[in-house]
Amino acid sequence: MILHIVNKSPFQSDCLNSCLRIISPEDALLLIEDGVYAALDTPRGLASLAPAIPVYALEADCRARGILDQLHASVKPTDDHGFVELTLAYAKSQSWF
Repeated sequence: MILHIVNKSPFQSDCLNSCLRIISPEDALLLIEDGVYAALDTPRGLASLAPAIPVYALEADCRARGILDQLHASVKPTDDHGFVELTLAYAKSQSWF
């Protein structure tokens, strides 16, 4: 069980695609910083993943970018405390930068 953390926008980096090639159903995805743009409810967003894996987006980063109310329905916003809880819930964390 791995928590995959992506901080790059899928519109400017291939980090998310690289992550998605190896992610498994027991894993989870946490979007932070510009990575939260992948959580948008758009055809290029994460709709194809739902509900295959749990997807979280850091709420403060979504709010800072003005997209909190535009997230795909399957994405769960989480705060800093939730971020810490996720790192404790998964045996490993893998950052994609």
